[in-house]
Amino acid sequence: MAYTTDQIRNIAVAGHGSTGKTSFVEQLLFAGKAIDAPASVESGKTVSDYTPEEIETGISLHTSLSHIIWQECKVNILDTPGASDFVGEVVTAFRAAESAVMMVGARAGVQIETLKLWRRLDNRNKPRMVFINKMDEDRANYENVLADLQEKFDITLVPVAIPLGAEGSFSGVVDLVNQEAWFPGENDGPEKPGQIPQDATDSVARYRAQLIEAAAEGDDELTMKYLEEENLTEEEIRRGISEGLRANKVVPVFCGSALKNSGIKIFLDFLSWAAPSPAGVTEIAVDKEGNESPYTISPDESFAAMNFKTTLDQFSGKLSFVKVMGGSLTTGADFVIDRDGKKMKAGKLHSAVGKKLIETSEICAGDLGVLTKIADAHTNDTFHAPDVFIHFRPLALPQPVYALAISANSKKDEDKLNEHLVRTTEEDKTFTVTFNPETHETVIAGMGELHITTILDRIKKNQKIEIETRPPRVAYRETITKSTEVSYRHKKQSGGHGQFGEVHIRVRPLERGEEYHFANEIKGGSVSKGYVPGIEKGLHEAMEHGVLAGYPVKDVGIVLFDGKEHPVDSSEMAFKIAARGALKEAMKKCGPVLLEPVMKLSVFIEEQYLGDVLSDMSSKRGRVLGQDQLGGGIIEIDALVPQAELLRYAIDLRSITAGTGSFEMELDHYDPVSGKIADEIVANSQYEERED
Repeated sequence: MAYTTDQIRNIAVAGHGSTGKTSFVEQLLFAGKAIDAPASVESGKTVSDYTPEEIETGISLHTSLSHIIWQECKVNILDTPGASDFVGEVVTAFRAAESAVMMVGARAGVQIETLKLWRRLDNRNKPRMVFINKMDEDRANYENVLADLQEKFDITLVPVAIPLGAEGSFSGVVDLVNQEAWFPGENDGPEKPGQIPQDATDSVARYRAQLIEAAAEGDDELTMKYLEEENLTEEEIRRGISEGLRANKVVPVFCGSALKNSGIKIFLDFLSWAAPSPAGVTEIAVDKEGNESPYTISPDESFAAMNFKTTLDQFSGKLSFVKVMGGSLTTGADFVIDRDGKKMKAGKLHSAVGKKLIETSEICAGDLGVLTKIADAHTNDTFHAPDVFIHFRPLALPQPVYALAISANSKKDEDKLNEHLVRTTEEDKTFTVTFNPETHETVIAGMGELHITTILDRIKKNQKIEIETRPPRVAYRETITKSTEVSYRHKKQSGGHGQFGEVHIRVRPLERGEEYHFANEIKGGSVSKGYVPGIEKGLHEAMEHGVLAGYPVKDVGIVLFDGKEHPVDSSEMAFKIAARGALKEAMKKCGPVLLEPVMKLSVFIEEQYLGDVLSDMSSKRGRVLGQDQLGGGIIEIDALVPQAELLRYAIDLRSITAGTGSFEMELDHYDPVSGKIADEIVANSQYEERED
């Protein structure tokens, strides 16, 4: 069946780990008749968690796409991981979806990842809902969690459904819009409607009044009516809440128990009439000159799609998960990959229910689908019609925080290892592989120890490769602290033409971050212009290895102001060698110092661990910039810490905070390092300066 853009609902299911996201998705799929019965996570048979690693660990490690048909809407469901190591999967899902539902435990309430993911939704101005799950658990408390949400988030949170009882007495959920109770079906069957119990009428009336007030705020006409009559019809409530949600001014709150199949129908009904469709939603498009402009999702545009996720399937090969932004994609249609201009042909098109692919003939604007065997496709690519150029701005993903140097135990496995590492980067854009020419190390980096371990375990198991890892060497730099003038002559005679070049240079330190500046101020032709490129090459070569420990040199300004040449023996090579020697000599006279990379660190922890985390940070030569109370006992610490102290921070923080802490970091600047630390770095470098 073909769907229109207005009928599509794309929703990301997100939240802290162990809030029941995958079980919730199982119930959505069961309610929508996409599966015969919901499976438990423990069984290893859920639709979302189908990889061997997920079945073994019992946690979600990737975003899974499924769909159901509900009240003439196609609902695409993106089940995301809760572990912070896989936040890249969540960020990708947030871009593909028009709205999100944040899962919150009825006992645990708002947790660290809830706060961080909420902030990411804020950054995209993404409409969202909250589902308070596990109402049947011991110490479940709906009102406490609702108050917790209202305290932490500066937005109107309004209950659309409330629970009947809690813990062992939890029996069902009330739909506040149409004032109807829903109870779990027998033997885990579909939910059944019923009358609202007498002892719940007061709380229903109280919460429904809040719902009506929130609905009235979403529309000026409704506001006037509410002020006059203090009531709205069911249709008016729907209109007001829907407009408030789509404008991201209201967060509807649901509740239930995924394990008991409770609260599911109310949520799905709400999605169909209130959640935003992709129609009219905008993304940022970039033209060939780099100019950005808004692009509105529409079936009337030429075909364009975002390839928001790529996976490699053992049987189906490369799978490209796309969101069609303009027009539609049909089987056999030609399209172009924007990154390299390659023309491709769409083979079979699919909708997905986890790993099960269901063939379809068309993917309409706003819909999510799967293309198979597009060999050249990468995550973040734009696919577009051959007669137009469209490029959507690549998704900005968090920077890796944990790195390891890696090698195969056997030389013969090196190529195979590198091939599969690079292939992984096509799937996972938060995983990087680089070769460091300074240290001759292959360095992999990801979002944490679990992230890296999961990838390496898969490669070791599937490719039968033994792998060795170790902390990578830090990318130190060298610079100068004083100015000087140097003249250097390179002269060599060995029969026939000799070598002659003489350069006079001024060298001075630049401001941190200016990197390098060269100026040619020779007047009178003492050195021919044709030799200047060779001089510049020599200076660049000299800056590749400093005089202290052989690290690259930065923040140096050089002026070439004089020199001499020989009519026979001078050459570009001779002047390159002379320039290299001149700068080496100058750096020795200019107070050379080591520079170390300093990272901007944002750490998210529970308040009880604050003292231990700050103490550990101090021992790592860290400088705290500030602390921010995020509410509910959650604290964000911002600090500057040398990278050398953070090579194992993913492991250290997990140990200090009993696995609850997480962090993000990025390079901030380079700082001088001196004393014993500098002496150790120089000694460990074992650098020997080469002779020209």
